[in-house]
Amino acid sequence: MSELLPPPIWVDTKKILEQMMVDLAAQTRVAVDTESNSLHAFREQVCLIQFSSKSADYLVDPLVLKDLSLLAPIFSDPNIEKIFHAAEYDLICLRRDFGFAFANLFDTMQAARVLGYPAVGLDSLLGRKFGLHMDKRHQKANWGARPLTKEQIHYARLDTHYLFNLRDTLEKELLESGRFSFAKEDFSRACMFEEAKQKVNGESWERFSARKDLSLRELTVLSHLCKWRDLEAEKLNRPPYKVIVDDVLVLLSKNLPEQKVDLAAAGLSEKQIRLWGDSVLTAVKHGADAPLVSRRQSVAKDDAFLRRMEKLKMWRKKVGIEVGVESDIILPKPYLTLLAENPPMSVEDLSVMMKDTPSRVERYGEQILKALGGINAN
Repeated sequence: MSELLPPPIWVDTKKILEQMMVDLAAQTRVAVDTESNSLHAFREQVCLIQFSSKSADYLVDPLVLKDLSLLAPIFSDPNIEKIFHAAEYDLICLRRDFGFAFANLFDTMQAARVLGYPAVGLDSLLGRKFGLHMDKRHQKANWGARPLTKEQIHYARLDTHYLFNLRDTLEKELLESGRFSFAKEDFSRACMFEEAKQKVNGESWERFSARKDLSLRELTVLSHLCKWRDLEAEKLNRPPYKVIVDDVLVLLSKNLPEQKVDLAAAGLSEKQIRLWGDSVLTAVKHGADAPLVSRRQSVAKDDAFLRRMEKLKMWRKKVGIEVGVESDIILPKPYLTLLAENPPMSVEDLSVMMKDTPSRVERYGEQILKALGGINAN
């Protein structure tokens, strides 16, 4: 089936981009996907943006086209539905790299989750619905390399080409199951801008600070090792774990090496020792002599909050099992924390707190209040 497809249009000039925009702007639906290089670069970036209209598949090269502002009206147009599969990560990347805003989405993965599908990967759904098979080997390919192989190009275009048919199939099932309102509200919430936590490759040593098996001195040494590794990874433009993995850095901080032979005992290869042995030993020495770092102090939640959180988790898990979906489909995580921190006392209060998903309030409002012990719960 896929072998009969015409080749996709490679978009790497302003003229071709403008021609693509004429097509996309005339559509009521477009399918979208992105490919990034998180496994191959220090700072992840979008390396390919795929679009499909009813008439063509496009592969946009953002590594060549530095100005993609022409795309912004498509993403923000409420009259053009954007079909994604697993939209969350794509939206994070597109917001981060290009500042796009979004309106009117349909996420085929979220639709499948709302329906209770046990396997919601695009390859699984396309295989189940249409007998199509995708080569998953390219998921971890270096999309920042040029030129892309014929296999990568074929894989990339398949990520959007069949989303129209999949979307229509899943919408029909959502309507028949009475769950379309859940999915539609989830799509709308995905469009809302949230100050996302920046994913920094080689995050600071602070992500280790909650580990009880590290003393403050060991944590201080580890902080110096992490800072050295981040600088080296940035210079080489590769993910920090491709310099030295976390477990080895932790081991070095616990068993301070004094000579290069000690580095080998900690798990460094001959090549790593040859390239970075002196730098690692220097970082360890600086960490051993430096003032102690302070652990990041998390704000302790009170017992009442923890009890409410546990009750809500138990309730949504029970309902999820009964309905045949994951528990977060019943009550999404942001509401879980919000309701445990500020328990509503009535359905009216709950409606205000969960204003972005009124269908869940209608279906489960009384049950939520009962789980929380609300005074007006039945």
